[in-house]
Amino acid sequence: MKNILCILLILPLFALCQTQLTGTISEDNTSKSPLPGANVFWLGTKVGDVTNFEGEFSIPYKKEYSKLVISFVGYKADTLTILDFKPIKHSLKPTRELDEIKITSRKKASSTSYLSAQNIITVSSDELLKAACCNLSESFETNPSIDVNFADAVTGTRQIKMLGLTSPYILITKENIPSIRGASQAFGLSFIPGTWVESIQITKGAGSVVNGYESIAGQINTELVKPTTDDKLFVNLYAASNSRLELNTHLNTKVSDKWDTGIYLHGSTLNTKHDVNNDGFLDMPLYNQINLMNRWQYTNPEKGLVSFINLKYLNDEKQSGQIDFNPDVDRLTTNNPVLSGDEVWGSEIDTERYEVSAKLGYVNAELPWQSVGVQAAYSGHQQDSYFGLKQYNIEHNSLYANAIYNSIISDSRHKIKTGISYAYDRYNELVNSTNFSRIENSIGGFLEYNYFNLDKLNVTAGLRIDRHNLLGTFLTPRLHMRYTTWEKGVFRASVGRGKRSANIFAENQKLFATSRNINILNTNGRIYGLDPEIAWNYGVSFLQGFRVLGRKGEVTADFYRTSFKNQVVVDYENAQEVNFYNLEGDSYANSFQIELHYEPLDRFNMRLAYKNYDVKTQFNSGKLERPLTPKHRFFANASYETSLEEGETGQWKFDATYNWLGAQRFSSTQNNPVQYQLPEFSPTVGTFNAQITKVFSPKFEVYLGGENIFNIRQNNPIVSADNPFGSSFDTTFVYGPIFGANYFTGLRFKIK
Repeated sequence: MKNILCILLILPLFALCQTQLTGTISEDNTSKSPLPGANVFWLGTKVGDVTNFEGEFSIPYKKEYSKLVISFVGYKADTLTILDFKPIKHSLKPTRELDEIKITSRKKASSTSYLSAQNIITVSSDELLKAACCNLSESFETNPSIDVNFADAVTGTRQIKMLGLTSPYILITKENIPSIRGASQAFGLSFIPGTWVESIQITKGAGSVVNGYESIAGQINTELVKPTTDDKLFVNLYAASNSRLELNTHLNTKVSDKWDTGIYLHGSTLNTKHDVNNDGFLDMPLYNQINLMNRWQYTNPEKGLVSFINLKYLNDEKQSGQIDFNPDVDRLTTNNPVLSGDEVWGSEIDTERYEVSAKLGYVNAELPWQSVGVQAAYSGHQQDSYFGLKQYNIEHNSLYANAIYNSIISDSRHKIKTGISYAYDRYNELVNSTNFSRIENSIGGFLEYNYFNLDKLNVTAGLRIDRHNLLGTFLTPRLHMRYTTWEKGVFRASVGRGKRSANIFAENQKLFATSRNINILNTNGRIYGLDPEIAWNYGVSFLQGFRVLGRKGEVTADFYRTSFKNQVVVDYENAQEVNFYNLEGDSYANSFQIELHYEPLDRFNMRLAYKNYDVKTQFNSGKLERPLTPKHRFFANASYETSLEEGETGQWKFDATYNWLGAQRFSSTQNNPVQYQLPEFSPTVGTFNAQITKVFSPKFEVYLGGENIFNIRQNNPIVSADNPFGSSFDTTFVYGPIFGANYFTGLRFKIK
């Protein structure tokens, strides 16, 4: 194993050194819009590159190369004579030219890559604004690849799923640094304000070995706004009919020629009690959150250096439970019915978190294809909480470091990434009266090879080896392939292995909002007495671009299967217990999705998607469908924005989204008294959201919208709400909205 690790780290030394020619390719129009996907190669060779989403390319240069060919479907190919080694900027003209032509180009709010070997969906900040999202957990409402629903009926926690699996099986990173994991798994998505996000990259299937071994269903990476490109001043005010208030403020300034800094403040509060369904419980928790980040950016293009330093602090307080709950009196007690009146159930979750992270990137000015990146992050997370009579506290300190070296072998068709990573996690947990503590640390090396022949084939193969103090020494292979079948037709396939340790309490905190007894079975493993989770993910997808009636469109179909070799089963099939145990038998998740994206009119876009899940696990009581996972889902989104003629200052934007979920299986309630038993499946549920934005000027805009406008509500979401300290009390059977319709308004003000 040591020899393999050494090989992974020294292979870049065999890369041959060459000079690179760089440049930018754009459309021949007034805005010079970049052309992603254009082929750039030396005449008579296979040495070349494909432009990225910014229209940029970089290819090896030799004195014997003189003719540079640039081509793109629908544009006239050009051949340039290169006489010296200087960056070039070139524009391509459409194949059909009229005497007078006006070409317009708009960046898509959400797009699937035609170029990458991985199945990557990029969500821009424009897409995030469609939902007026206030944190990352709410930013996927307009994306059919991610499922969003409430984890329980009291904490207001939104959980996400990809490929039929919950977020612990998704590697969630912030600028490619693992972030939502461990203690932050349940609530961490709500700790990233939406206005801080510049873009999101959603990768279906096994991720890159560069980012670690934990990814199983996929990866979600968020890129934060940058002090050099973000507005100097940005203010977003938000108010909703449920009494939720939010403020987001960005302030960016240039400190020197090379240093820029930004201060980002998020504050949110909800302090009005709501009980629309009259079950005696709050429909949503009362809460206050303060979130502050200071971000520094260092840029030195002469030396090829760029660096980011982030300092972040969060304080989040939540109170939920019955309307009459008073934490000063009722905390961790049932009260005495004789002396104090009726029993009162309540919960508080107080979280304090701080983070320090840094990134340094170096690009060799003479050999721009050669670069080195270093990432480091430290976080401290403290959560103190109780749910009725159950107490759960967790302290998690985490350290992460990653060093990456990029190079080529022979020419730009053969690229490699290699490096080494280190992770350290210390956990201290109090579960009722039992303490759990452990330390995890790992060190690993990785190598990723990419072959791209500029024509049809793009293959990325990766391998990493890790030494973990609790999981042992193991290999993680990943393979991604993209093949261009015909014009605008892209076939992809992937396979990869993932391994992780399950944080059974932090990841399943909803279990504390029940009266269930907690049992851990098969206690021979090294993490809570359980073995690590291991799974293989296999996937295929096909993307076809087309034109109908002169309008662009895309259709995508994909199928992914996740097969577990071992899994920590979370078993709710006994209504009075929740049992954790190692998988004995079969567990898999099959996901099929087909999506249509079409622009029938100028500035009018629509997306339709259908998704089918087949997710089953071998429980002790038999092989069953995973609870609360709809077999069928339908998604529809439409957006329109008015055009702006020259000299006009106003613009309207309209957006609407419909989500329909099929029946979802409830875990068994047959052990409950008859009045607390549920049917086998939930009803179907459909929700409709809409938003209108008026842009008065580049500096100022106002938005108005509604969530769940049809006022769909789940009746009686809490089992045994009338007896919260009884043996049947359970808040986890949530399949749809609880509060009903919610309307909001807000404004955005910015100074460039």
